[in-house]
Amino acid sequence: MKNPISVSILELAIITQDSNATETFQKTKDIAQLADKIGYKRIWLAEHHNMAHVASTATVVLIGYVASQTEKIRVGSGGIMLPNHSPLVVAEQFGTLETLYPNRIDLGLGRAPGTDQPTAEAIRKDFFEQAQRFPQNVSKLQEYFSAENATGKVRAFPAEGLNVPIWILGSSMDSAALAAAYGLPYAFAGHFAPKLMIQAFEFYRENFQPSQYLDKPKTMACVNIIAADTNEEAELLSTSLYQMFLNLIRNDRKGLQPPVPSLDDIMNEAERFHVNQMTAGTFTGNKEQLVTDLKKFIDYARIDELMVTSPIFDHQAKLKSIQITKEVIDTLNQ
Repeated sequence: MKNPISVSILELAIITQDSNATETFQKTKDIAQLADKIGYKRIWLAEHHNMAHVASTATVVLIGYVASQTEKIRVGSGGIMLPNHSPLVVAEQFGTLETLYPNRIDLGLGRAPGTDQPTAEAIRKDFFEQAQRFPQNVSKLQEYFSAENATGKVRAFPAEGLNVPIWILGSSMDSAALAAAYGLPYAFAGHFAPKLMIQAFEFYRENFQPSQYLDKPKTMACVNIIAADTNEEAELLSTSLYQMFLNLIRNDRKGLQPPVPSLDDIMNEAERFHVNQMTAGTFTGNKEQLVTDLKKFIDYARIDELMVTSPIFDHQAKLKSIQITKEVIDTLNQ
């Protein structure tokens, strides 16, 4: 690799079987503090709704909590689902976070609801209309952050004049086109929808328009990484991730399940096909295996940053996976 690559964490605050939100937030704090200590660049929290096993529903609140428990690591959203919210309120919230934790807050924006259709409508009756207005609402958000808006009739305090980096998040060509046209950094959700990732990155780079925010393209891929001392242990731990995606396609909202010796008895061939499609952006193994596999991926995808999510049932095993992943990236950067 030509340039050093930074590594970050996407944390969904997933509640494991027989656990609860209180314990999950404690684990999230542990993860953030370890990442902060060993040199991860960012930790982002994701907005999801009506999922009994995901505790990051009040994403802004959780970002503030994580930022208060860490020192250097950037904390942000991966992402805020903008059609769910008023751009003014998002500006006020992230302006407040940036004021409390200067130069440490990121604002990643998504277009999807982060939930099912009835819940999207419960959050906001005109959700689908707002989803169509996503580009205009991104512009409105930028306007609220700008110092030039001091003469506007509607102003966002304390956001006005603050530099909160905005990222466009996505899993499609639409998001790549928007990020390129607006001259914003682009993060792709390869951890659950990797099919168009390389194509989207290519389109984004080829069509990027420099802006006041960014002079050249900036890409980040989010992938699943399950790291352990041995390949066999990592494979076993990864069965929790595959069960999570299986439950997703079955609409079975149970907590993250413990590892199982084999997945053959759990899913049929059709389910396995869909799960494998969704989890193609997954890297599993020991340090040596991951050095080989991640180098190939990073070189092929030509990304600037790597973000990892690690749905692992055992908390200590997850912390160890985060530690090993950082060692892998340090090795690749030598």
